[in-house]
Amino acid sequence: MPAATVAPRRSPVLMTAVIIAVAIAAFLVFAAVWTEKLWFDSTGFTGVFTTQLVAHVVLFVVAAVVVGGLIGLNMAVGLRLRPRQRARGSSQVLDRYRDLLETNRVAAVVIPSAVFGVMAGMSMSTQVMPVLAWLHRKPSGVLDPYFGLDTTFYMIDFPVIRLVLSLLLGGLVFGLIAAAAVHFAVGNIVISRERRGIGTPRVARVHLSLLAAAILVVFGLQCLVDRFGLLLQQGSLFTGMQYTDGNARMTAQLVLAVISFIVAALFVVNAFVDRTIMPVAGVALMLVTSLILSMIYPAIVQTFQVRPNEPDRENDYIRAHLAATKQAYGITDTRIEDYAAVTHVAPGQLKEDAAALPGIRLMDPQVVGPAFEQLQQVRGYYSFPDILDIDRYTIDGQETDVVVAARELNQAGIPDPNWNNLHTVYTHGHGFASAYGNRRQGNGEPVWVTRDIPPVGEIEESQSRIYFGEQSTNYAIVGRLDGQTPIELDTPGGAQGGGEQYNEYDGTGGVPMGDLWGRLLFSTRFADLNILLSDRVNAESKILYDRTPKQRVEKVAPWLTVDQNLYPAVVDGRVVWIVDAYTTSNTYPNSQRVQLDQATTDTQSSALGGQADQPINYIRNSVKAVVDAYDGSVKLYAWDETDPLLQTYSDAFPGTVLPRSDISPDLLQHLRYPEDLFKVQRQLLGRYHVSDARVWYNGTDMWEVPVDPVQGNNGTKEPSYYLSIKWPGDASPTFSQTAVFVPRSRQNLAAYLAVNADAASPDYGKLRILRMSDTQQIDGPGQTQNAITQNQAVAAKLLPYQQNRGAASIKYGNLLTLPMGNGLLYVEPIYTERTGNAGAYPALTFVVVRFGEHIGIGSTLQEALDEVFAGDAGADTGELPATNPGGSTPTPTPTPSPSAPSGTVNEAATVAALQRAQQAFTDADSALRNGDLATYQSKTNEAKQALADALRQMGR
Repeated sequence: MPAATVAPRRSPVLMTAVIIAVAIAAFLVFAAVWTEKLWFDSTGFTGVFTTQLVAHVVLFVVAAVVVGGLIGLNMAVGLRLRPRQRARGSSQVLDRYRDLLETNRVAAVVIPSAVFGVMAGMSMSTQVMPVLAWLHRKPSGVLDPYFGLDTTFYMIDFPVIRLVLSLLLGGLVFGLIAAAAVHFAVGNIVISRERRGIGTPRVARVHLSLLAAAILVVFGLQCLVDRFGLLLQQGSLFTGMQYTDGNARMTAQLVLAVISFIVAALFVVNAFVDRTIMPVAGVALMLVTSLILSMIYPAIVQTFQVRPNEPDRENDYIRAHLAATKQAYGITDTRIEDYAAVTHVAPGQLKEDAAALPGIRLMDPQVVGPAFEQLQQVRGYYSFPDILDIDRYTIDGQETDVVVAARELNQAGIPDPNWNNLHTVYTHGHGFASAYGNRRQGNGEPVWVTRDIPPVGEIEESQSRIYFGEQSTNYAIVGRLDGQTPIELDTPGGAQGGGEQYNEYDGTGGVPMGDLWGRLLFSTRFADLNILLSDRVNAESKILYDRTPKQRVEKVAPWLTVDQNLYPAVVDGRVVWIVDAYTTSNTYPNSQRVQLDQATTDTQSSALGGQADQPINYIRNSVKAVVDAYDGSVKLYAWDETDPLLQTYSDAFPGTVLPRSDISPDLLQHLRYPEDLFKVQRQLLGRYHVSDARVWYNGTDMWEVPVDPVQGNNGTKEPSYYLSIKWPGDASPTFSQTAVFVPRSRQNLAAYLAVNADAASPDYGKLRILRMSDTQQIDGPGQTQNAITQNQAVAAKLLPYQQNRGAASIKYGNLLTLPMGNGLLYVEPIYTERTGNAGAYPALTFVVVRFGEHIGIGSTLQEALDEVFAGDAGADTGELPATNPGGSTPTPTPTPSPSAPSGTVNEAATVAALQRAQQAFTDADSALRNGDLATYQSKTNEAKQALADALRQMGR
């Protein structure tokens, strides 16, 4: 009698290690989830967390049960139907697998079904937002022109229906494969070499035939649903239904669905009548038919019917596409006006536009950041962003465009970046700095509206500490026990004796974590043992984390896409961050699909950080979000209350979005038209400004955004600009966001686009376009920048700085375009900056103006305008003497050049020399156009000599 086999003993050390590893992993997961819940508790959005968590779990379980259940059930059925007698010896591997199935039935069924079920559950659990939207869907009231279905069917229902059918089809296909494998293993399917075929008992045939029938039914349903998807696919001309789709592919999908149902019926018949050849032949016929109907037939229709007559065949489809695209992007009501822009100048030409001149912004937020940094940074551990923002404030009863920035904590500038300093001492920034957009001091520096620490100026800040900001990327621990000395650095001065002043945070933000359990959880979350060991963490301590406004809005409203450029504002005395947020979709029927990152990329976004690489064909600025800089509280205000996606998600997460009526009057004054939405609309309007389908098809009136003539060295697009403009025919200027277009592959100006960006205006969001005349060319931004840099008067002004390289450099500001004087006025500030100096910053030194072919440059905008318009622009720019921080009024004298002139200036001789230089450059340009290189070189040398003579007369 054989000796009994002794089961190998499991190592207690190994088992202990496994248990410990599982316990650690479980605690890590628990710490991450629980601290996330605590964060949502602290913001008042606990419902968002619990709704998502429950949805994740339910979707995981449902998908795992469906897929795993279908696989396990069919494997179990296959085992139950195994033959009582089976042959052995044909294959040792097969014999061993059969033994495994019979001796470990539960493991053999549960393990593979569990593995596939978990995989399906993990995949399905990522679809929380679409499923929640489907459960709470709201109609839009807009119907598609082909099926008459509401647009929300495509944006909400269609993706979920496809998801459910894919889940069922996957579970059935894997169930069929698993069942066939079990039937083969237990001997229900026998491959016979003698009979050259496959033997299948009746029980296996019934089982597998019914499974195949179910798969074909689901596949047929997919074909029917895919007919709606023809309105969403990218075609040869555009996104949406085209002629071949409507007349070939739609019919093909319907025929395939019918064939699938017929073949499914054949499999059902085969389950009870052994006629395997019939369903197999049906499958072969279906595959051949699918190839013909899905590929060959549409190709024939496209080649022989559409392509020779494409404009006529596609005309109705293009019209439907134009209407859907304009509706999806909110550009349907764009007003286009023909504008016969004049290029001649006359004295007093800007008289009717006098009200708009004081609103011309001279301070470029892309350039003056270093000036804020050097003049208002105060200490190295504070910092301002590279690109500042534009807002409006009422100062002395006048609404004024203001350049704004928040003085945030710069952790890279902390003198001793140890753990205590990083997380308990340097916890916050301080103050909101701002400057007039249309003023400068006599030395070219900004004229401050608010400045210093604590902030002083025209804008009252009752709470100016910034614990939550764009640069608050690290966690902070705040809170002290009664009687303990505050340790948070508050201001560099202000204490007795002029020393540093410290603060104790008393805001409502943050998560309490002073007990041992809380310290352990957050020490685990941040993988930082100091949280557990530090004596600075006490019973009153709170931890502030996920502190950037973008993070906070995206977490409390995961269904929103956030604008890349948020901005600070002082609202009711508190510094807040205003965040524009969008509802988007890429399944709006018949609308053109674009990549969000590409549509919003320009020279400004490259510095701010671009949008996600996601396709969209629908967008609405549905929410205005506000994040308090002191306590981190988030408020979401419904803005576009007609948006069906906003209504849907507001119902899915009840109580998270406040009504638009809750927006305070002070906050409303600072809301503006969002940048990313405007940029997307700008890109679409380049082609979709037309209403005639034939014009759209021919592409004869296509516009594009020009390359930024100042910053776009790599071909990046010109950004849009916020400024107050007076539209031709309007009574007063309006705060607007503007952009220009040039014809496709050309550089002359094609159109001027502006949107009313003042949220308090009844015309907010109104898009208007000035279309330039086709009979007269108006130079675009690139041509204007080229004309400015080549202008002799401008060259003469800038030459002293260019000759003293190493002492100073020149920076061109934004080239603004304004409709004025019955034409287009270009305005560009020019800054100078000393080089080789660690504390250097750009100072506004000149302003250049161009109208038609006339260019003027001056130390003020008024001087430049008067020079262009024959000595009298006809209006006052309102440039007033600025008040220095100390209270004195500076004398508006020009900024001195890097090397001061010496000697006496002979004005008459200087002017004569400059005139000779200008004429020589003109002659040189003419010679170059005629291909006369010899004359071009001669005249260029003559011009250089004349400029040298002018410099000698100036004593340089």
